[in-house]
Amino acid sequence: MSVLRSSARPLALVTGASSGIGAALARELARDGHDLVLAARRAAPLRALAEELEVHGATTTAISIDLSKAGAASDLAADVHARGLIVDTLVNAAGVGAHGRFDQADPVRVGEILQVNIVALTELTRLLLPAMVARGRGRVMLVSSTAAFQPGPQMAVYCATKAYVLSFGEAIAFELRNSGVGVTTLCPGATATEFAGVADAGGSTLFKGSASAVMSAEAVARIGYRGLKAGRRVVIAGGLNRIMAIASRLSPPSLTLRISNWMLSSAQ
Repeated sequence: MSVLRSSARPLALVTGASSGIGAALARELARDGHDLVLAARRAAPLRALAEELEVHGATTTAISIDLSKAGAASDLAADVHARGLIVDTLVNAAGVGAHGRFDQADPVRVGEILQVNIVALTELTRLLLPAMVARGRGRVMLVSSTAAFQPGPQMAVYCATKAYVLSFGEAIAFELRNSGVGVTTLCPGATATEFAGVADAGGSTLFKGSASAVMSAEAVARIGYRGLKAGRRVVIAGGLNRIMAIASRLSPPSLTLRISNWMLSSAQ
């Protein structure tokens, strides 16, 4: 679905917009006066969301693209450029994961996690950021995770990619501090989305145990979007998640590894 823009509303590009936190962030942006480019692999949910956002007056462009494929981020940026669209806000919300021991992991899935969570996110940011800097205004959100704050046995690759996103986001936020372009890294904890099921992590203590509170995607998006507008560099969604993230950085690695392994193992 592609609709020609007919207003001066700012334009936001949201990846991973077909469900979960990405879709919730798209709704926040639409309510706050943005037009949207919605990008994700599944076309039908994108079309449904685009129609929903018209209620808020948002002009939408839905682009079905699989960011797990090499070169997809470049193709997405080229598509946006070919449509004559100028992106004011970039939200990198696409992300994938997998649960289980690394030596037993599907190599293809490992490659997809790296491609979506690191490569596509980095490439798309690099392709769209210079124009924002040249205009002296813009916003970038990178969706990381509280998994970024410690290694994660049982989800080793996923947690490592989210650590990359956090490090990358903090670094470029500092580099761009006087540019007029803000970079915010959002770190949700356990969230009620399709992610846990797709990653086969729904039975873990993190999602089923009493040690953490599973937040709604809508609550995470509200907190994240407020942080983006306020220009915060890092936003950890939820009070308990903030405490756990800080504790992870202050605790001995041997302890954090044991706790992380317990949280990500199957609940008894």
